[in-house]
Amino acid sequence: MISLWTAIWIVPTLVCNRIQFDPDFPPEVPVSETKHLPGQTDRPSESAGAVRLTSLVKRFGDHVVVNDVSMDVAAGEVVAIIGPSGAGKSTLLRCINLLERPDSGIVDVAGIQFDAATPVSGKDLARLRRHVGMVFQSFNLFPHLTVLRNVALPQERVLGISRTEAEEKAIRLLDRVGLKDKAKQYPGRCSGGQQQRIAIARALALGPQIMLFDEPTSALDPELGLEVLAVMRELAAEGMTMAVVTHEMHFARDVSDHLVVMADGAILEEGDPDRIFTDPEQPRTRQFLRAVLDR
Repeated sequence: MISLWTAIWIVPTLVCNRIQFDPDFPPEVPVSETKHLPGQTDRPSESAGAVRLTSLVKRFGDHVVVNDVSMDVAAGEVVAIIGPSGAGKSTLLRCINLLERPDSGIVDVAGIQFDAATPVSGKDLARLRRHVGMVFQSFNLFPHLTVLRNVALPQERVLGISRTEAEEKAIRLLDRVGLKDKAKQYPGRCSGGQQQRIAIARALALGPQIMLFDEPTSALDPELGLEVLAVMRELAAEGMTMAVVTHEMHFARDVSDHLVVMADGAILEEGDPDRIFTDPEQPRTRQFLRAVLDR
């Protein structure tokens, strides 16, 4: 487990109590013109905004958490990842933006490809993550800043835009998630569902091509979770590329375009959500779905 101090360097959208930013970032060239990272392959991505993971392996000591997993997320597609606890779902998601560094395999995010076994500099990681927004189970908001400043500050520090411009965009995003009226309040005065929607607005503020959600409703009661799911449904309807680790089976079935079922660090099966929920091919998938749907 990494410290929050380390995490703030490796995920621009993860906020904690202290923060530093690379004075040489953003890069001088536009993101679309960013050069290949060290260890990248030369094959261009099939479409910008997409994710391709090839033969990914992640170990913690002797324990293999992600075992030779290959997965695609097409541009504009919503992929839901489900499975029992300990399946490796969250670790796989964190490998997409290298919050967890894979031990081997190829990671391709929005046209930036590299061999996971090759060292990558912090500056190159920052360039990579400009494409990716991530929302965690915990909200990680600055408690001493207003809601408005929580959404505006990352834009000023990471994107280098003015406070006025950042706050104007923050207001628009808060309005988009239904929280414009909370702009001057502090996070502690907001409900859990509201805080998670603020976290989504903060991630969107950096203009990501891809959004990753790691069980964003797991810490919320069902009613508050519906608020967050409604925002995610809107993002999906607008064509945002999304990879979602979730225990919300209705969301996985009704909103996702592609369903991935994991267990024991590997993909059991994947494909059309309705087909898998109605007639899964693997006995382990049937066992899992019975357990979660019959509760």
